[in-house]
Amino acid sequence: MALCLKQVFAKDKTFRPRKRFEPGTQRFELYKKAQASLKSGLDLRSVVRLPPGENIDDWIAVHVVDFFNRINLIYGTMAEHCNETSCPVMAGGPRYEYRWQDERQYRRPAKLSAPHYMALLMDWIEGLINDEDVFPTRVGVPFPKNFQQVCTKILTRLFRVFVHVYIHHFDSILSMGAEAHVNTCYKHFYYFIQEFSLVDQRELEPLREMTERICH
Repeated sequence: MALCLKQVFAKDKTFRPRKRFEPGTQRFELYKKAQASLKSGLDLRSVVRLPPGENIDDWIAVHVVDFFNRINLIYGTMAEHCNETSCPVMAGGPRYEYRWQDERQYRRPAKLSAPHYMALLMDWIEGLINDEDVFPTRVGVPFPKNFQQVCTKILTRLFRVFVHVYIHHFDSILSMGAEAHVNTCYKHFYYFIQEFSLVDQRELEPLREMTERICH
């Protein structure tokens, strides 16, 4: 099973949103640079730092798309273990419960099952990534003024996927031989959001002890 997971984590196997960074564009080059650094064995803390002379919004955009792909894939590999019966509430243990709110169907925070929350979350993020007004792909089109605020919201909600997966489905991670891969993805994500202060420290509390252990 571990071999299969390595294969799906490979660059050519990873699920991606419909909209990609077009070859020849600056963001595509940044994406390639980020991937090359990640595979080079460099310390993850150094991998996430903004390359000299690059635009911070471009760098954040590239990573948000990549983290969405990877975290979506992580959850997808264990989705069969996360259902209405096993996870009737989107939670991170007994102390943390996450409610869903959006600008369409759920205008007030709603208590949902974990799989329902995850489905809404992934659709919501994919919609933003594919929205040219939020994640522009055309050369010369600037990011909106609230771009980093939008990314903070995306990354905060993606962190909650890690919380649920680690606390409620860690046995599934172990049984698939996926612990090393998930931990690496988590560390990469954690170092990135810390480098640019993109997620409130209070949101990180559910995984604080584990983070201190693996992100030393």
